[in-house]
Amino acid sequence: MNDEPAELQRRTLLQMAAGLVAVTALGTAAPAKAAAVPPKPTGKPGDFNFLSGSWKIKHRQMKNGKWDTFEGEATVYGILGGIASIEELRIPARNFSGMGLRLLDVEKKLWADYWVNSKSGVLTPPAAVGSFVDGVGIWDFDEEDAGKPVIVRGVWDEITPKSCRWYQALSRDDGKTFEKSWIMEWSKV
Repeated sequence: MNDEPAELQRRTLLQMAAGLVAVTALGTAAPAKAAAVPPKPTGKPGDFNFLSGSWKIKHRQMKNGKWDTFEGEATVYGILGGIASIEELRIPARNFSGMGLRLLDVEKKLWADYWVNSKSGVLTPPAAVGSFVDGVGIWDFDEEDAGKPVIVRGVWDEITPKSCRWYQALSRDDGKTFEKSWIMEWSKV
């Protein structure tokens, strides 16, 4: 691999890592928690093709009632005929990196989202499964905050050939309203 260009070497390593993550996830991951609203089973190969490529990302994350802003970048590859998407997220200013792995259960037509960060090296079970409806991807899962139930929603929207947005929103009223807590504005490099 030493003779390959750096980008091809990175892609090969990411694909190998994703394979290991997928094998580990299939054998050890706990089932996803029940979502407040069951996702519509509309997932299909290629749903995440829009995300393949290199990206600059503007983050806004709510912390202590104020928006914290910072820059990041990502490289994303689609593999296995569009049923897997591998994301390497990097936030240099925070000395942070992680890998997201999205896998489509072809039979159930639902996407699961796995995550591992470089600090722990521990694969998280998918908190939620979801899919795209009319160009918007939604993943909801139940969580607790200070002992009280909260619905966490992850959304992919505003998808164009050169940009997209992911955001996380929280609902403390059984899904009647959602308040954004993290917004990532993606711009293709």
